[in-house]
Order: sequence, then C-alpha cells, then structure tokens
Amino acid sequence: MPFYHKLGKIPPKRHTIFKNPNGHLYYEQLFGTIGFDGMSTNSYHVHRPTQVKSILGQTSVAPDIAVQNNMESLRLKGFDLQPENDFLDSRKIIMHNSDLNITLAAPKHSTTDYFYKNADADELIFIHKGSGKLRTHLGNLDFKYGDYLLIPRGMIYKIEFDTEDNRLFIVESRRPIYTPKRYRNWFGQLLEHSPFCERDIRAPEELETHDEKGDFLIKIKKQDDLFDMVYATHPFDVVGYDGYNFPYAFSIHDFEPITGRIHQPPPVHQTFETDAFVVCSFCPRLYDYHPESIPAPYNHSNIDSDEVLYYVDGDFMSRNDIAPGHISLHPAGIPHGPHPGAAERSIGQTETQELAVMVDTFKPLQITKTGMALSDGTYYQSWLE
Repeated sequence: MPFYHKLGKIPPKRHTIFKNPNGHLYYEQLFGTIGFDGMSTNSYHVHRPTQVKSILGQTSVAPDIAVQNNMESLRLKGFDLQPENDFLDSRKIIMHNSDLNITLAAPKHSTTDYFYKNADADELIFIHKGSGKLRTHLGNLDFKYGDYLLIPRGMIYKIEFDTEDNRLFIVESRRPIYTPKRYRNWFGQLLEHSPFCERDIRAPEELETHDEKGDFLIKIKKQDDLFDMVYATHPFDVVGYDGYNFPYAFSIHDFEPITGRIHQPPPVHQTFETDAFVVCSFCPRLYDYHPESIPAPYNHSNIDSDEVLYYVDGDFMSRNDIAPGHISLHPAGIPHGPHPGAAERSIGQTETQELAVMVDTFKPLQITKTGMALSDGTYYQSWLE
C-alpha cells in the first residue's frame, strides 16, 4: 500500500543501535517485497525473529481440481458451504489458477492455539458476515460486515470473531495487491477522482508487544503445503515499525461509485489490482440519468478474462433469482449480459442498492470439487427465453 505508516518506538535512523531499557539490542527486521525493490517495513523485535525450535510436519492444501478447462457459466450457492470450527479448516478453494485462489470460509471459532502466515500470497479477505479483530505482528485491526482486510504475504496473524456466524470471501494472490494505479499520482497519493482516499483506509493502531519465550506454533503456507513450525518466542514481540508494507482495512461502504448519463463500464468499480487480475466493488448508487438510458449493463463478450461476481446484498438488477452468497462465473470466450427482462425492468429506475465483489482474472479459472458441489448445474441455460 503506497503510503507511509509508523507505529510504536523506532530509532532515528535505520540499521543503527536501538536498545531496550535493560541495555540489550532490539532486533531489526526488514520486511520487504519483490526483493529489495518493492514496499517494505522495518520492524524492531524484543527477540530474534529467527528462532525455530522444531518443524512438526507438513500437509498439502493444494486445490482439488474438478474441471481443468471450463466454458460453462456457473452459479455457486456459497452459503451452502457448511461452517467448520477451525479457521484454516474452514477455508475451501472453489476456483484456482496459477495467479490466485478464490476461497470461501465459514469459521465458527477464532484462531487460538496457533498463528498463521501465508508465505505464498497476499490475502484479501472480504467480511460478508461477522465482526471481530485481526491480530498481526504489525498491529491489530477491528473488522465488521463489508470490510476488506488486505494482509500482505508473510504477515503473521490470528483472527478473532465475536460470534460463530461468519462468512468470508477470500482472494489469495501470488502477485502483490495494490490500489489502482490510475487513481494515484506519481508520488503514490490517491487522486481527487479516485472513488476512495487515504482517509478511508484503516491502518493498524494497536500494537501488541509480548516478551515471552516458550513453544509458539506458526502454521506457514508455502507452495501449497502447510508447515507446522514451533518458534521459541512469541511472534508478536514488535516494539515499533515504519514503512509501507503493513495490513490494512477498507470498507466497501466507503467506496464512492462513479456514475454518468449512460451506463458506466466495469472498470469504474475497480478497487484493487494486480498484473494478473482486478477486484471491483459494486455499491449502492444512482442510476444513469440520460433520459433514454438503459441502466442495466449491456451484453458484452468475455474474451480476455474470467469474471467472478460474489453477491453480498441488495437487489441485483441484472440477474434473476440471485441471493446473497451466490457466486457467478462467466468464463472467457463467450458473451454474457443481463437476464431476460432485466434490461426492460431497469428502464426508468433511478437507483440500485446492490452490493457485490467482482474478480476479473486474466488467466482461465479451474473449478475445484468443492466449487462444483456448490453449483446449481443449470445457470448456463438461464438466458434462454
């Protein structure tokens, strides 16, 4: 995320002596991306962050692919996924390509007896149901319905829920996730025409600093395996940090839609980007105000990307028989558009209350067995008159 953030105590200069009240050094860690060329953070630890006591084993969490080459438009009923107690056990990959996993989760309980680190991917977690606290080694963030949580790869975290009724939509990206570059100036500041600004982004404000030795289990995801590693000191022992690489939260309710006299194309809804896919937020907004406009989207061909739409809430004006938690996939190579009657129904309407998250991928998506088990099997025929 291209803005500077500082939390806790840090020395005046990087890579210089910084001691605790007992005269012992704090241990500096550069937490960077893309070698030494990407965004980074310098953090200062009570103990060396390198003390591994044991490696207990590893388990494959690779996606179980059911459909390698897909040309069928699909509708998945996401709320049919059954809740599970454990956060990691509840995470089920439904779609996959070499750049990302699209995952659903319905965890009932907080992570308590372990910490988690995704060393493969940035994680974008959308909170559909639930509230709680994301605890990380770079500080904590409260979250609630409608929040995106952006957790850069390598962050150590726990997640705490207030209740057992939680629904998450997760994108795991092997490419760094950024705000759209067309909304930033050459200094990285979000511009006046951006649909959100830095004031809407919540950086960590609460830093936990634990001076503890013992056995601390960290589950680390690397190359689609989950490694159980025991560290000798508490992972949350940072006394301070500064830089550009840290977790943050952004609420979909703070996205300010861009509207026009006629129907605007999907890129106006863009919220995040990588060089392999984009994420868009469809939010309540006024409809097009040309006197003869058709507010429903026009038919368009998906030639270059697969389109995934996760329906959150409200009235989905371009679709028939869609409910919260449904997920549509419109694969590259074939056109799609509003369902029969949707364009006609939209004429004369002045606003929509729809709320949805869209992921457009530039490589085709494979469907997992879990994903196919959630499919209704007939969605591709729903445009027949």
